[in-house]
This record gives sequence, structure tokens and C-alpha cells, in this order.
Amino acid sequence: MSFTVAIDGPAAAGKGTISKAVSAHFGFAHLDTGLLYRAVGAKVAEGQDPFRAAEGLVPEDLQRSDLRTLGAGQAASRVAALPTVRVALVDFQRRFAESPEGAVLDGRDIGTVICPRAQVKLFVTASPEVRAHRRWLEVGGDEAQVLAEVIERDERDMNRTDAPLRPAPDAHLLDTSDLSIEDAIAQAIALIEAKRG
Repeated sequence: MSFTVAIDGPAAAGKGTISKAVSAHFGFAHLDTGLLYRAVGAKVAEGQDPFRAAEGLVPEDLQRSDLRTLGAGQAASRVAALPTVRVALVDFQRRFAESPEGAVLDGRDIGTVICPRAQVKLFVTASPEVRAHRRWLEVGGDEAQVLAEVIERDERDMNRTDAPLRPAPDAHLLDTSDLSIEDAIAQAIALIEAKRG
């Protein structure tokens, strides 16, 4: 039986970094679910039908070197609005979660919608100010504006009708506001090891 770890949380809380570290530690497959929409958007930009692109998505599609570009992000936001694409990508994520070697999926609705039966659910968070500072260190610009954007995105993610961002009732809350990344990873690994027995 596969072992699934669902890691959710808002932007810049550390869930991606923790997910990659957990995946490497346990030898689990890792899926950054945000890349899915970028990969579909890239295929659509090449002329594919959005639903067929989503339905035919394979893990290798997520290795493309052009998925972090501005164009891929714009294409992703367009295809993410299509219900048929969202349904197809739910299926992809659920198939990925059944990886025989174990799987770590990170996103915003993994523990609540995609993998409600995951053996371990983490909700990684941090204060908006801490997350904005982390994002500002990455992208620069006006830190106050970055904070405003983080708060705006939180509002949108938490209040959307389709799969809002919220911790699953049985998720472990991991607040990284005052933790080093090493301590946050260590806590996540300890929680998973305890669950694995």
C-alpha cells in the first residue's frame, strides 16, 4: 500500500522546501501541484486542446525547462479557470498519490480535496509578515507591496468556492514563523516517522 503525505499551506510558508526535503529523506515521489497548470498551459500554447492536454499529462511533462517563465504563468492562470481542466488534474494528482514508493504532494487542497485519506497531512503556515518578507527576499521590490499582495492572495485562496485553502480537520499545523528551515524540516520528518511507526 502506498504512503501519502499531503502538505498544504499559503504562499511562502515553506511547504515546497519542506516537501522536497521530506521526499528526499523518505525516497518518496514529489509533486508540486502548481506545476500542473503551468504544464497544461505550455501545451495549450503549443496548440493542444486544454482538456486533452490536462487529461494526457504525464510526470515527464513537469520536467520542462520553460514552466517557471512569465508566459507559462499567464497560460496557467487561463487554463486554471476551466472546470474540465481542473477535473482532469484532480485525477492526475490522485494517481500520483498512489505511487508505490510513497508520495508527497504540496498545494492548497491536497489534504481536503485531493487526498483526504492521506496517512499524514501537514498544514504549513507562517504569519503574513514573515511570508511577505521571504517572498520579498526572492523577488525584491517594495516590501509593503509584497505584503499587500500576500494578504490579497490569502483572501482569494481562503474564500474561493472551489477547494478553498484551509487545513484538513486532521492536519498537523506547522507554523514556520519562528523556525529555521532545518527545524521545520526536522519537525515534518518526525511527524511522518511517528505515523509510519
